[in-house]
Amino acid sequence: MPAAATAFHSSLCFSQQKPSSPPPNCQQDNFLTTKPKTLLQNHALYSPTHANLSLQFKEKIICLEIMGIDSGRALSQNPSLHSASLHSIHSIITYLQSKGIHQKDLGRIFGMCPKILTSNIKTELNPVFNFLSDYLKVPDQNFRKVINKCPRLLIYSVKNQLKPALFYLQRLGFKDLEALIYQDSILLVSSVEKTLIPKLEFLVELGYSRNDAIGMVLRCPCLFTFSVENNFRPKFQYFSEQMEGTLEELKEFPQYFAFSLEKRIKPRHMEIVQSGVKIPLPLMLKATDEEFRELIRCKGEEKA
Repeated sequence: MPAAATAFHSSLCFSQQKPSSPPPNCQQDNFLTTKPKTLLQNHALYSPTHANLSLQFKEKIICLEIMGIDSGRALSQNPSLHSASLHSIHSIITYLQSKGIHQKDLGRIFGMCPKILTSNIKTELNPVFNFLSDYLKVPDQNFRKVINKCPRLLIYSVKNQLKPALFYLQRLGFKDLEALIYQDSILLVSSVEKTLIPKLEFLVELGYSRNDAIGMVLRCPCLFTFSVENNFRPKFQYFSEQMEGTLEELKEFPQYFAFSLEKRIKPRHMEIVQSGVKIPLPLMLKATDEEFRELIRCKGEEKA
């Protein structure tokens, strides 16, 4: 029996009436009969004001905690967990393990996306894995890699989200399916109408042609993940007003938007200004601290 399944099975043993000898599948009793008690005493849900919680509910919380999941956060983000049975949660775990997901991955996956714990295997989870196989050509042995990269894939509708995002990206020119799923899978869970299109339109508003804007996101897909107000706008404003840069420079180096304005862009630009030298934008930002200091020194010597 898989470790996670054993943990859930063991938790069910708590409700049995003090057996004289531990059942064969409850070999973790040394941990599960002491740790749960500690968890119950320390967890906010188990204060005296919550003494009326059912034993089954408490066992469910204990099992989540044993897997490394913050049960309070999980319940807050997925209220359906309150009524979910241990059996249904165990079924989700068994299904994911059948797809190659390791028991050690589950705490992180469920912690990021508690909704998975109450998903419908037939109508929600299975279609996602079929989508990965049929549309993105992901081999079965790579399911684990893909899901660990982006657990949110498991909580989105194939029909309403994943397919529309994939088709939109393909129309833009994303042809490398392997890069899309293994490096930029977050784009598949991004809303076409609320996220992808507005980011592209903002680049056009800056003065780029639509083709140039598309070329920029194809070269730097992470542009689709940045906030217009918290990233694009302040960085472009600094670039155009303080650095006096051109649209052409950003078209050639859209990765500019991936660097921190306060920790990278401003300090290095100010140092360049103070040194009175000129360094191309890519070198200015991509160089390590040591390489950047060497560039400043060499450019200074050339100028002298």
